[in-house]
Amino acid sequence: MRSHTLHAALKAFVEEAGGQLCEDTAHGAEIPFELVEEGPRARTPLYCYRPLVDEFLRERQSGLARLPAHAPAVRALAGHAERLPAYLKALARRPSPDPQVALHAFLARVFAEQSEFVVEPARFEKAYAQLEEALFSGRTDATVIVAVLGLDIASSEVVLGEGLSLRRVEDLTGAPPDARAETDVVAVFRAAVSVGELDPFVQAGRRFRRLLTALRLYDDGLIALGPVAWTRVDDGPWRSAVLGSGGAPRAEGLTLLEVDEEDELRAFCNLIARRTPRGGELAWALARYEMGCERAAPAEALTDILLALRALLEPELPERLAALCAVPEQRAALTARVAHAVSLERAIVAGTAPRTDAADDLIEEVEGHLRALLRDVLCGHLDSDLRSLADRLIAEAAPVSAG
Repeated sequence: MRSHTLHAALKAFVEEAGGQLCEDTAHGAEIPFELVEEGPRARTPLYCYRPLVDEFLRERQSGLARLPAHAPAVRALAGHAERLPAYLKALARRPSPDPQVALHAFLARVFAEQSEFVVEPARFEKAYAQLEEALFSGRTDATVIVAVLGLDIASSEVVLGEGLSLRRVEDLTGAPPDARAETDVVAVFRAAVSVGELDPFVQAGRRFRRLLTALRLYDDGLIALGPVAWTRVDDGPWRSAVLGSGGAPRAEGLTLLEVDEEDELRAFCNLIARRTPRGGELAWALARYEMGCERAAPAEALTDILLALRALLEPELPERLAALCAVPEQRAALTARVAHAVSLERAIVAGTAPRTDAADDLIEEVEGHLRALLRDVLCGHLDSDLRSLADRLIAEAAPVSAG
């Protein structure tokens, strides 16, 4: 098996679809048949009835698309869109990169010429082997995993798309023992690589970094990646390699991703991956924010946080941040707290700042405002020219002069 994720997604969908189709036929739905001649031609021809499974499935396509396993199966196939036309051509169907077309064809292949929809393992595996041959022929299946620290997931797997997923390490078949000892959750990147294409380890490093950025913006920034990744080719042995430090969670505890939050996270990760800038003030501020996330303590992160905010809001940093992050009646208080954070930075640099919970809380509050600004700009909720936006809000809240 070249892709456990694809196999599991398709098996879950076929089993759900089989159950739904069995229920439909039990309630009177009839499979159309055609009469075909079979056997050698003779004076008395022999005929048999052949169930038109493809037509029966097409009539129920909208209902099958509402099954819970349908969307994960489509996403799993979408990661191989460039190879789907070859698969459909092998089935004598019109080539298409549409994963929903391929999923319909696969389901029809599993139940071909059957009048009942009980899933037989041998038929499923035969159909899956044909699909996998079309998708992976002439390519190497590479897998790279890295520990995700500070995150837990309620599901066994959260598929993020394009070969990337989050997995509970206990449910990852054949996971390296070192990974099991380090974390409960790993990021998994799978790629089928042809000769001459980009090294999958390089691809994985880029994808993991974008994932980490999204996870830090999604919640509270206290998520990190382990410094070591494990990689293997096909079903070969795992080998470790240094991926690069993603820091360590600054505080104990876990961010738990519930099942009903998975779609939101998936959409958020895809959006951040598309909209993250490569240059300019926003890119620089985002990089400084992530440096701050990798510091061991809030006091060590404060300079990174303020540098990011200065890039976006200087010279009137406290006033502009308050305008963007507080309602008018609370802006004066936030302005004062941000100004206090600026003065606290000087004391930290001089080594005279006291280490108190109140100071840490202030730094984490300012960091939260930075994270919210970055997230809202990247998601398109705020204009990237934060200075002008803040100045406009300040002007709108200013009292009108009587003169």
